[in-house]
Amino acid sequence: MRRAHASAARTFLVTVSGPEVWGWQGRTLGRRAGTDWLRVVSTPVAKQGGRMWEGTALADALVPRSVPRPRLRDLCDWTGGDHAYRAELTEYVTAPAVTGGSPALDRNPVLPDAWWTDLRSALKTLATVPTDRESVRQRWIDNNFRRFLGIDPLHIRDYTTGHSDVHWANLTCAPLVILDWEGWGRLPVGYDIGLLHAYTLTAPATAARIRRDFADVLDTPAGRAGELVALGQLLQACSRGVHAGLTPLLARRAEDLTGTPAPLP
Repeated sequence: MRRAHASAARTFLVTVSGPEVWGWQGRTLGRRAGTDWLRVVSTPVAKQGGRMWEGTALADALVPRSVPRPRLRDLCDWTGGDHAYRAELTEYVTAPAVTGGSPALDRNPVLPDAWWTDLRSALKTLATVPTDRESVRQRWIDNNFRRFLGIDPLHIRDYTTGHSDVHWANLTCAPLVILDWEGWGRLPVGYDIGLLHAYTLTAPATAARIRRDFADVLDTPAGRAGELVALGQLLQACSRGVHAGLTPLLARRAEDLTGTPAPLP
């Protein structure tokens, strides 16, 4: 990945600096490149293309600019051995993420009211974008609700367009910028804000603000269903050793919504 990243820097004629930022399981590597950010994505050649591969480019082309996100400057694809690579040169965002590294809060951040207004506006605008990209599939719900939530699968009828990975390491402090657009697409109503709320359970005051500010979503049957999908997916991640400290909080929130204890890993 480091060789691939260096190759991309030469292609784009940029000089990288600063710390490396690695993605899930070493699949991506990003570093600052002057006034830009250079990220390289890798995948086996047989899996090249598809939703995660194309997400950043399609978001840049299809999502309105009023949704705050880094602009895409350039793209480059190539293969080497049995792996395919995509280099994305995007605008460098100077505002730091609310959390560094972890998607979950470890404190209640001080965010102005305008930040919350901007988040709400961004998600509402994103919901209007037509797309056939699927971020959450009914098949996952059918296969996993009993295992991770202890309830029968729900049939999701209310979908919207969303980001699919709204957490505190993907949201900058004021001014708000939403990062990491590779997975955006169609998902259950309530999923995005339910996911953010789940990552906020470690900071009760901020979690309460989310429940208050987004009550028109979370306090509806469709919103509760979407939140349950987000909770189930996070509990699946916990079963694999990720976010261990969140596990009991997620299980308690799921039980609050369903009245059924969630099976713990």
